[in-house]
Amino acid sequence: MLRLTRSGTVTVREAGLEHRFGRGEPHATVTVTDPRFWRALLHGSIGLADAYADGYFETDHLVEMIRVAALNGPRLDGPRRLVAPLRVPMQLVREYSRPLTRERNRREISAHYDLGNDLFALMLDPTLSYSCAIFATPEATLEDAQIAKLEHICDRLQLTPDDHLLEIGTGWGGLAIYAAQTRGCRVTTATISVEQHRYARERVAELGLDRLVEVVFCDYRDLQGRYDKLVSVEMIEAVGWRNIGRYLRKCASLLTPDGVMLLQAITIDDRAYAVEKASKSFIKSYIFPGGCLPSVSVLTRSLARRTDLQVAGIDDITVHYVETLRRWRINLDAAEAELERLGYDVRFRRIWQLYLAYCEAGFAERRIQDLQLLLAKPGYRPATQTVPAAASGQAYVGAHR
Repeated sequence: MLRLTRSGTVTVREAGLEHRFGRGEPHATVTVTDPRFWRALLHGSIGLADAYADGYFETDHLVEMIRVAALNGPRLDGPRRLVAPLRVPMQLVREYSRPLTRERNRREISAHYDLGNDLFALMLDPTLSYSCAIFATPEATLEDAQIAKLEHICDRLQLTPDDHLLEIGTGWGGLAIYAAQTRGCRVTTATISVEQHRYARERVAELGLDRLVEVVFCDYRDLQGRYDKLVSVEMIEAVGWRNIGRYLRKCASLLTPDGVMLLQAITIDDRAYAVEKASKSFIKSYIFPGGCLPSVSVLTRSLARRTDLQVAGIDDITVHYVETLRRWRINLDAAEAELERLGYDVRFRRIWQLYLAYCEAGFAERRIQDLQLLLAKPGYRPATQTVPAAASGQAYVGAHR
């Protein structure tokens, strides 16, 4: 498999020997410290994660190593699709044997977002925004970039004091608070994370925003009412591939006839979606259980078949995620001693280092993308016709590192 490397270079060192595969940049050196590394790789990305967590190999640049894999990934997509008819039926049996209950969704959300607010406070910026930022300049701090993202979302939705905004996926309340403070609109924000619900409610109360912001502990399927605007930031990835159409249909039903929705979604290449959707990958097993990245075609087909929403605009902010994840990695690495004191052991820290590097490399090589889709009901008419900075290319997009 290493000999299939055509783009980028991997140098493998083991027992005093050195082998070089591929050519050109990016380049990473992998030092094998335990021969069990090779057997682990037979188990795909889960095996790679276990091998890294257990110290079976080290590398001088984790992101560059995964970038090489991402660059050469399309070469393997064809063979993977050929064997898919053999693998996918078993994957589907496994998936359909587990009912998509609300309790299952709560457990899966809790497995990631309830790991501890201290962990996320050390990794994220002061707004606790856990999604792609928008960097206006190279000098922008992570907090500046996250506020720019919040401002961009409010602008795209054209929020006013007369609006009632529904947010599905509260996070730690940053967007709901920002929208209420800067636009004066009412906000109802829903989450099924116990820790995030508690934190967001306390933060809203501290800021005296109870009159404008309501934080509800509620599954999206149980939400009721009609709202002028709706926002969902990197939450659709958690509903599971079987629920994508249902989720979009529910969102459409919660909007007024002239309402509009901003959906920020991490998407996967259409050619990889069919193979990946029901697979047991490292990210699904260790980071986001039950998750699934939709593809653009899956989203557009679901919108057409299950809703009356129309695509009113698309902003591709993928390149900003490379820098966002780099900043998160730097923060997490700098907090190693504090994380150990808090009880996050070496294996946990190495899994999260790999997770952040894995995603950064995927965005850098565009195996995955981050899109903001403006979705409008038939009666929606924008107040103004403007091209947002992120779409027009005025925002700083940085360089792949």
